[in-house]
Amino acid sequence: MLFVKVLLIIIVVVVFLYLLLIMPRMWGRPAREAHLRVLYAHRGLFDNTSNAPENSMTAFRRAVEAGYGIELDVQTTKDGVPVVFHDFTLKRMARFPEGEAPTDAELNADGTPCVPGRICDYTWDELSRFHLLSTEERIPRFDEFLKLVNGRVPLIVELKIELKDLSVCRAASSLLDSYGGVYCVESFNPLGLFWYRRHRPEVMRGQLAENFRKSEGWNAPLYLALEFLLFNIFGRPDFIAYNHRHRSNLSRVLVTKVFGALSVAWTIRSEQELKDAKGDFAVFIFDSFVPAGGPRAI
Repeated sequence: MLFVKVLLIIIVVVVFLYLLLIMPRMWGRPAREAHLRVLYAHRGLFDNTSNAPENSMTAFRRAVEAGYGIELDVQTTKDGVPVVFHDFTLKRMARFPEGEAPTDAELNADGTPCVPGRICDYTWDELSRFHLLSTEERIPRFDEFLKLVNGRVPLIVELKIELKDLSVCRAASSLLDSYGGVYCVESFNPLGLFWYRRHRPEVMRGQLAENFRKSEGWNAPLYLALEFLLFNIFGRPDFIAYNHRHRSNLSRVLVTKVFGALSVAWTIRSEQELKDAKGDFAVFIFDSFVPAGGPRAI
């Protein structure tokens, strides 16, 4: 009998600690209404086979003109300039200006010379000469992007943070503090949310996550903890942006359905996926198609 009592106490304690770890912000939540009932174009309204590649000014302009919200990625250069670019490395999306590629450069799958290194290896002046894929588009500065949008559509700003370098939080917030439009921030790295919790508590913040074992094959304890939102204790997010294919994750369901955090789906890539996800999410990030009903087709 004593064993049963002890076991029950242990179970209750474990459940309590688990719920404490995954709990989102419960008090003083920012207003979320402006982020609802609008679809967000992932990295702009882009097409990497056209002259509007991802995270380009043309892709962002198209999204604004069509009335879609925008999800974008921000990281910093070697000299601390916040720029809009997804990958930490330049290989996939950046190309040398014509005639400037080194003769011994490694080649991409399409036969174009790879741009070596990472965003943080280059100053803004060095980075600004590269093209996005085969277009004339260049990597945008974050301040250029904000000037283009000018508050016309809501934004989801993803902060690209590796390990413990939180410089992008400071750099992005220095621009967003004077931005007059609706925006929120998100990151896979809970330390970024912790920074915003301490320094910009009035800003709506979100934890990005997915089943890393299924999508990336990563089984390390760190990624398992991220998958189950166990680092929410640090960031206390206002919303959970989760891979819509992994929507049944217990922690995601509890945080959104029980604790009331806003549920955001990424990345929807067809009309059918949008339809299937509507019962489980309130906000949707999409790419690879244009929703049939327009920016408010939810």
